[in-house]
Amino acid sequence: MVQLLLDRTFAALADPTRREILVRLSRGPASVSELAEPFGMTLTGLKKHIQVLEDARLVTTEKVGRVRTCRLGPDHLEGAMHWIDTYRRQWERRLDGLETYLERKKGNQQ
Repeated sequence: MVQLLLDRTFAALADPTRREILVRLSRGPASVSELAEPFGMTLTGLKKHIQVLEDARLVTTEKVGRVRTCRLGPDHLEGAMHWIDTYRRQWERRLDGLETYLERKKGNQQ
């Protein structure tokens, strides 16, 4: 389940329109109509983007009357950030080891 959600998160973030939607929602909730306006996109087109973001749990929606309001999901990017941080630490350790090796090798050549 965690891997599937992580895959959905990165797939959702791969699209520039969806990233812009997240940037807009970082300033506060917005209706689907408000989100569609800057993109010159139909409501149907934008709803497809919102569905991808909802499937990745990056966005939640609530319908009151005829208005569907979107908000950032409660966990937003926590899963992706955790995954990135884990691999960042691994690569930092590997690069530190490479640096140490190269410094020793350089010292032996002098």
